[in-house]
Amino acid sequence: MKSFFLFSKETKGEGYVPNNEIFALASGLTGQNLTYSYTSSWLKYFCVNLLHMDPAKVGGIFSLSHVWDAINDPIVGGFVDRRNYKPFRKLRPFLLYTPPILGILVSLMFVNVNFSESGKVAYILVLYFLFDLFYSFQDVSLWGMIALSSPHSQERSRVAQWVSIGAGAGGAIVGTFQQVRSILGSLGVSDVHIFLICAFVFGLGGELLSMNSYRMQERIHSEVPKDESLLSSLTILRHNPTLLLISLARFSQGLSPKVQNAYFFENCVTLKVGNSTVNGQTAEFMYGLFGGIPGTFAMFFANKIADKIGGMKRILLSSQIAAIALRVAIYFIGYNSLPKFIIMTILSSLINLPGSMMDIAHRALTSDSIDEVEYKTGIRSEGVSFSMQNFTTKMQSGVASLIEGQLLKRLGYDSYAKENGQPQNETFMKWQWPMFVLGPVVGAVTYLIIISFVKDDKEKKATIEAALKERRQKLEEETISVTK
Repeated sequence: MKSFFLFSKETKGEGYVPNNEIFALASGLTGQNLTYSYTSSWLKYFCVNLLHMDPAKVGGIFSLSHVWDAINDPIVGGFVDRRNYKPFRKLRPFLLYTPPILGILVSLMFVNVNFSESGKVAYILVLYFLFDLFYSFQDVSLWGMIALSSPHSQERSRVAQWVSIGAGAGGAIVGTFQQVRSILGSLGVSDVHIFLICAFVFGLGGELLSMNSYRMQERIHSEVPKDESLLSSLTILRHNPTLLLISLARFSQGLSPKVQNAYFFENCVTLKVGNSTVNGQTAEFMYGLFGGIPGTFAMFFANKIADKIGGMKRILLSSQIAAIALRVAIYFIGYNSLPKFIIMTILSSLINLPGSMMDIAHRALTSDSIDEVEYKTGIRSEGVSFSMQNFTTKMQSGVASLIEGQLLKRLGYDSYAKENGQPQNETFMKWQWPMFVLGPVVGAVTYLIIISFVKDDKEKKATIEAALKERRQKLEEETISVTK
């Protein structure tokens, strides 16, 4: 295979990433996840409950959209890897130009269009297809910046930790939506207007914030091999078993038989606190807030914890073991009183301790695996490797959307009854609790089995890093000698 030049950009220290750049990338991920979390969490709900579309059709729309995105993600990643670009500008241009387009598309998706059922299907399908395409370019570039931020594994892990925290912050902010919705609803604002207002705030506003990520610099540059085809860029994944196993494990979590948490809370949960009544929307907000706080703090110590317990893989294993054991315990405890609800929230927070660090571990291991592929082949593959992250997320979401649509349909969910404040049927109500608490156990078991095959060898990483450093120095010296 033809060799090409690969070298590191000079910085304050070799491979050092300044804190202000990490903050820029982290805040960019916050903005992107404001958009993504709101869209992925609430667009299906909006279609079923406000546009009154058939749940099975909604599930089909999003399943088809995710399959489309799964197909275009690796192609986008291969394009990003192969396109000609100026030194140290492989990914950064996409961080600047895609956000405004995404913000506009998200805002349009939450408009209450007065179309026929077929018209609504076509409207959402076209907009979501376009959203998926542009989102692929943004997502590959944002997460790919971790691998290009430094030639050193430890420094990349530091970047992965903090940008994952930034991404988590975006999701946490969107987690307040139910409480915001409850407050605005009590003030007389219609649900239709609430969803549209939040589309502007979380969608367009989030994407404008994400443009801040453009300030992160690339510190590794590679010349595009002239003899490499797009197909070759995609097939390089065969040299990356770590990435393939992580992707398969994450996909398997989408096989869980469950629906969105909002269906459980809004239809099943009402809490008595003294003389006051807490509705399901507020209960979901409190559950997410207090259940997520310990995990949020744990993210700040992810690298130290990984070092203590023997690597990032151990975080992934412990997260699923905890999830399985504690969810079974929660199921038998129940939820339908204030003390039980509090215990459920506390145990869920324990699940989130290692669970909140999973994405950090995934991204750190993926960045290290790109080094290993470079060591084997001489080619870096940030684009196609991090496209697999989006590919897997979309395939997982596609399967989950299909399952959710069929479950809602078969359980007889009635969106008009929900709108008019009427209860759902007995069968629907019966299955909400087991789906909510035990449904994710199915995915946790399959994930645990698959991820156990991932190798996380600290000594091997050090050997590869040293070998790559030597190789880069030689190639840079050759470059300098040729230009003299």
